[in-house]
Amino acid sequence: MWQPPQRPKAPPRFSPETFTSTSSPAAKHHPASANTVRFSPCARTAWHSHSLGQTLHVTDGIGVVATRDSVIIMRAGDTVHTPPGEEHWHGALTDHFMSHLAMWEDDDATWGAHVTDDEYAAATSADPRKEK
Repeated sequence: MWQPPQRPKAPPRFSPETFTSTSSPAAKHHPASANTVRFSPCARTAWHSHSLGQTLHVTDGIGVVATRDSVIIMRAGDTVHTPPGEEHWHGALTDHFMSHLAMWEDDDATWGAHVTDDEYAAATSADPRKEK
């Protein structure tokens, strides 16, 4: 199957170990977009929100999506939705790669600061896999 070219993403929106390819760009009569994003271990997005929300579907690996007050560990096959306007970030765990399909309508994303190493450590230390 044909894959679009991979483009490394860099600050200010992603950590350098993140690669993305556009699966379905928005168009005038079809405002939804979808990107395949591949994260190396510890790679993550910056804090951001989407005016109409965002849906993430994990296709491979294990990752995390965090808001200002919650953390969800995502595995292949999981789908997570962030509501409109909710600040969040997502990325791979420290010892796993992770790929997801990111889907959203409108391209009105608001990008914030990079996730600090302390914020990343706090979110990934709550990994429920360690409690099993």
